[in-house]
Order: sequence, then C-alpha cells, then structure tokens
Amino acid sequence: MFVRAPGSRIPAVLATGVLTALLATGCGQGDDPSVADPSTLPTAAPPTTTTAPAASDSPTPSATASTPAVDRQITVTIAKRRVTPPTGRITVDKGQLVRITVTSDVSDELHVHGYELGARLPAGTPASVEFRAEKTGLFEVETHETELVLFQLVVR
Repeated sequence: MFVRAPGSRIPAVLATGVLTALLATGCGQGDDPSVADPSTLPTAAPPTTTTAPAASDSPTPSATASTPAVDRQITVTIAKRRVTPPTGRITVDKGQLVRITVTSDVSDELHVHGYELGARLPAGTPASVEFRAEKTGLFEVETHETELVLFQLVVR
C-alpha cells in the first residue's frame, strides 16, 4: 500500500502498474488446478540407476514392527548363586529400548524395580524383559526367590 504525502501526485503509470500487479496476484490461479503456477512447474529429474542388493550367504537380522531394534542388550547368567558379569552398575540413556536377558541354573523370577517388570526364569532357559527406559534414576534388577542383585540400572 502506498501512502501519499500531501501535495504529491502518484504518476498514472505507477498507479496502473501497482493495480495490475495486485489484481494478478489476487486472481485465483491456485483455485484452478488446470492452471500451473510457473514456480511449481515440473522439472526434469536427473536419471537414476537402481541396482539390486548383492546376494549374501548369511541373512542379516533386521528390525520389524513387531521386533524393534534394541538399543541396549544386557545379558546375565546365574550359576551356583554367582552372577556373571559381576554385580555393578549399567548406565543407559533415557528413551533407549533395553532388553535384559537372564539365564539361571535354578528356577526363579526376574524383577526390575521402579519399572515393576518381571519374568519367570525357568532353570537353564533364558528369559527376557524388554522396555523403553523412560524413567530416570537408579533401579535395582534382582531375582526374587534367591534374592540376588544382578545389577543396578542407571537411566540418565
């Protein structure tokens, strides 16, 4: 919009040009799909080449919707009341998908405090608990019946 100072005159050519420009941009070219806007005209894309992936003798595991990729795998073995690796702290980042797999030589129950998750541990058979580490803090992971502390999980 132009503001005219008192006593000045806008040349007729300038006023006509401004009016024409306003009318042209106000017209609904975008309303009619058959009228192409010059800024959105298709351009030729460079040619692309597609190659097939190389064959592999061994399949590569991949994550699917039912089995998302785990960010942190923690594996613990219990034999004769001895925890391997030795009890300590394991740190994970908030938001990571964590899987804890435990194999015990006696039947027991795995428990992740603070997340209130658990799993039965049949003797000699690995059992897993998988969860998203959304709560920050220090959480004890233990067995219930033998009362063994497996590790402390630190979520930051």
